[in-house]
Amino acid sequence: MSVRPAWEVRENEDATRWFDVRLAFTDGAHVDALAVVARGCVGVEDVRAQPALSLDDLAVLADWIEDSLVEAGCAGAETVPEDRGGQGRRARPAWPRGAQGRWLVAREYRAAQQDGADPVLAVMCATGHSRRKSLRLIGQARDAGLLTPRRARR
Repeated sequence: MSVRPAWEVRENEDATRWFDVRLAFTDGAHVDALAVVARGCVGVEDVRAQPALSLDDLAVLADWIEDSLVEAGCAGAETVPEDRGGQGRRARPAWPRGAQGRWLVAREYRAAQQDGADPVLAVMCATGHSRRKSLRLIGQARDAGLLTPRRARR
């Protein structure tokens, strides 16, 4: 297993870093991936494997890469929760449900708006959910009156 920094882009106080990750196995199989660490999230941009990965192997690849980055000290402690508390294979941070979750979504959304960033992307990164699920959470926060309505109601 090896992790090498590929490049880094700095914008104001934020930094986005890319890493070349190579997982080699004793049987000669290997996986090469390009991982990105930004705003406390770890993502995979490119994967090449010899032989090809099955869907089950692909599902746990994120855990392998995440663990490799943590062991190499490339990702901060806040990036990857140490104890996932029964979250299974997903690297999604725990997110409260109900009113507290809607309040946190609204806070992330407004903070991103004030910084001039994409608020939906900020909610996606904070929750670990897909764009569709994040839009649903934002809609729930709007319905609860925590965010301004998108358009005037007639």
